[in-house]
Amino acid sequence: MTRPPTLRSRVTMLALAVLASSAGANAQAVTKGTVFRAPSGATLRLILDDSTVGPAVSMGELTFPPNMDSGEHVHGATEILYVLSGELEHTVNGETTILKPGMTGYVRPPGKIRHKTGAAGAKVLVIWAPGDEAKKITARWTREP
Repeated sequence: MTRPPTLRSRVTMLALAVLASSAGANAQAVTKGTVFRAPSGATLRLILDDSTVGPAVSMGELTFPPNMDSGEHVHGATEILYVLSGELEHTVNGETTILKPGMTGYVRPPGKIRHKTGAAGAKVLVIWAPGDEAKKITARWTREP
């Protein structure tokens, strides 16, 4: 008997489908990406954005420093986080989950989100759909050389 996919796996599949459809026949490899730094010390290596895949989606590697607290905030897009390393305390509308490597979390607007890390920090793959959310975030951050 086949079990229905969980909400987490459906969100992950949706994100990958959006990403795949955005790339279309013009798929290319992106090896570097532009790096931005937040006042908190978090860094975002923006891998895919409007200039590469168009406005539907953006994707980056987000590194949270140890013992960081993002404070509660909202996004104007769906935010999907896939944990690569470390642990991320992921609070959406007051409900907290500890995300470990291989786990996915998300928030849809107008949900309130808060990210916290422990001593190890965390590295995540982040996807925003629609992708213009990355422009709004990086406009407040410093571009690294």
